[in-house]
Amino acid sequence: MNRLISTYKSLLKERTSHIRRGLMDKINRESRLIAVKGSRGVGKTNFLLDYCKEFHPNESSCLYVNMNNLFIASDGLFHFVEYFYKLGGKVLLLDQVHKYPHWDEELCKCYDTFSDLQIIFTSSSIVRIKSNPYLQGIVDVYNLNGLSFREFLELETGEKFPVYSFQEIIENHQEIVENILKKVRPLAHFENYLEYGYYPIYLAQKSHVDYLLKNINLTLEFDIPYISQIELKYLVKLKQLLYSVAIDKNTNINISKLSATIGVSRATVLNYLNYLQDARMINLLYDMDGNGKKPKKLYIHNPNLLNAVCLDEVDPAVLRKIFFLIHLCPVSSIYYTESADFYVDERYQIAVCKKGKSNKSNTSVIMMEDMIERGEGNVIPLWLAGFTY
Repeated sequence: MNRLISTYKSLLKERTSHIRRGLMDKINRESRLIAVKGSRGVGKTNFLLDYCKEFHPNESSCLYVNMNNLFIASDGLFHFVEYFYKLGGKVLLLDQVHKYPHWDEELCKCYDTFSDLQIIFTSSSIVRIKSNPYLQGIVDVYNLNGLSFREFLELETGEKFPVYSFQEIIENHQEIVENILKKVRPLAHFENYLEYGYYPIYLAQKSHVDYLLKNINLTLEFDIPYISQIELKYLVKLKQLLYSVAIDKNTNINISKLSATIGVSRATVLNYLNYLQDARMINLLYDMDGNGKKPKKLYIHNPNLLNAVCLDEVDPAVLRKIFFLIHLCPVSSIYYTESADFYVDERYQIAVCKKGKSNKSNTSVIMMEDMIERGEGNVIPLWLAGFTY
């Protein structure tokens, strides 16, 4: 235990937080069991350490532990928590808890046994927690996304910017834009964000492309098979599928074509697409009335991933739409629609277009236009969508 405490203190001492994530304010700190889900590279470990520094600085009753520690594997999670609790522990932060066998059963036992102990744990985005029979009804689940364009601008400029709801952006975009332009010229940072700004690790990594490719492979070769029980011999099919959908510039889903391309059944293709979506490698769009049976459109999850996978073959039109999606998916419901690109919150028809291609006369559609600093009427700068979280 002394070694774990020493490691925790060293991590806090070395931690120089660059940004305060918005999720910090959304967590119900009264909850006794909290899950923070996220894909590789979005900053789950740093989030836990920042939580410690902000809410429990210099408190011996708070401890951060990585579940890869062999001490826990040897002694068992419940016995470790029991020992920590007897030493006066009040807040325990467990990183990568899903890597421990039967973690859900033991967390449930901890919840039932230690009534005044708070446990916050991180897990892969693939892990299903809300529907877990051991945790259902006792755990609060939060998703940690990559950096929004707003957060990226805060890192790059040192300025602070508020979050706006999408409704606020639509109704007051001209006023909001003028307030933002007093502090920064967003378009000067836009291309950098598309290339590497979604993952906080860009601050420390010299080669973000190599880092992203490494994370993609770890997700495909370890995370998905670990949770979904895919045989190793089929991993190449997952990689082929991801690359095939990444280079498809029309973003339509042809299950039969994908089935023939990677050599698996149609049912397997649909399963693989769902695995990739759970891993936050892709986003699937469905008809609002389609009952989620067959996706209509498919996009790589974020611009950084698309740039890393496709390199010089990136389609700017697809990149623009992905930028919009990653900022609206965490805060809104988004569906496929034939009359525009997206149908948001069952209310707004959205078309994402390049500069000068807006259809201002069609006021029933909100035009999110790329590479403009200001908008007017139903034409809104695309970059402003990056302020929704």
